[in-house]
Amino acid sequence: MSKFGGALALSLALALCVAACGERPQVVNYKQGSYQGKPDTPPYKAAPFNGDKTQWEHALETRAQNQNEYKRIR
Repeated sequence: MSKFGGALALSLALALCVAACGERPQVVNYKQGSYQGKPDTPPYKAAPFNGDKTQWEHALETRAQNQNEYKRIR
């Protein structure tokens, strides 16, 4: 291996070692009793149901029953 190749390998190894030491601590600041995530909209507010929760529940129940193997075979 030439001197240039050895120096390149050494500098690459040194750069990787230095980069590994730069990790910052990941601390979660949680305030008791408050959700800090993204506010989600309910699934029944989407286009096919337009806020009708009973229609969404009926569609969900129908979908679950269609996947029921016992009910399909009978």
